[in-house]
Amino acid sequence: MKEALARNAAACILLHNHPSGVAEPSHVDELITRRLKDALALADVRVLDHLIVAGEEVISFAEKNLL
Repeated sequence: MKEALARNAAACILLHNHPSGVAEPSHVDELITRRLKDALALADVRVLDHLIVAGEEVISFAEKNLL
């Protein structure tokens, strides 16, 4: 959030890795995404997507309708 505000961003994409090699979002991933999205909305910053990277696999929350 600090970075989005510092850059006066209108939107952002969240990204993190899963070193386990399993890219499927966990329940905690979904909760944190919702909390970040709500917090960023207070500053009028839209979350366009949240990507999870696990090895060669990338999961998009937007594609899975999880945003």
